[in-house]
Amino acid sequence: MKRLLIIGIGAGDPDHLTFQAAKAIAAADAFLVVDKGEAKHDLAGLRHDLIAAHGRHPYRVVEARDPERDRDASAYTAAVEDWRSRRARIYESFVTGELADGQTGAILVWGDPGVYDSTLAALEEVEAEFECEVVPGISSVSALTARHRVGLTRVGRPVHITTGRRLAAEGATADDVLVMLDAHCAFAEAGDGYHIYWGAYLGTPDEILVSGPVAEVAEEIRAVRAEARARKGWIMDTYLLRRESPART
Repeated sequence: MKRLLIIGIGAGDPDHLTFQAAKAIAAADAFLVVDKGEAKHDLAGLRHDLIAAHGRHPYRVVEARDPERDRDASAYTAAVEDWRSRRARIYESFVTGELADGQTGAILVWGDPGVYDSTLAALEEVEAEFECEVVPGISSVSALTARHRVGLTRVGRPVHITTGRRLAAEGATADDVLVMLDAHCAFAEAGDGYHIYWGAYLGTPDEILVSGPVAEVAEEIRAVRAEARARKGWIMDTYLLRRESPART
């Protein structure tokens, strides 16, 4: 049986790689690296560096270009599902065309494969026989709270994990809201009483951290986010919104 390893490599710092992940990289016969284009070459670059550092020769690296997603589509969910299906065809081609029976392939996933990542969902659409093993990694959530020196949870309080798109549509629905990617800075409308712990490019040399009451730092975050995106051509950010005086329940 062919085997596929989905390996979480952390939020951007090479030292985020766990011993388990390093062993998994060493066990692979072939690696699939999906390239997101020149603007995001450093994302693929870290994967290549980790393979070179921990891979066991002889191994092969197979590269594929990430399908473009229709970002102007009015039906956001349909656009994402279409992109994910095209990703699945890349994974299927890797399993069927690059792995012989008994061989092990690997896909190195940014952060943690189980936290805000589409790899596992896309693999469900792959029409091929293979065994799959998932190796967890340090997510941007863990990196964010560590860098700001705060806990994700408070005693007896839930945490709502959502996206910037949903935050803009629904507002803050809990005293603690963890937001993954927010292109339109929806945090600015969170309302009075919220503190924000914001981070971009977490774990990388380009890491940016800002924290404070939303009313006081919203414009600063807007400015540094816009400058960073213009400079690098892309940005990935995560933040925790925390109501300073939790609502009574």
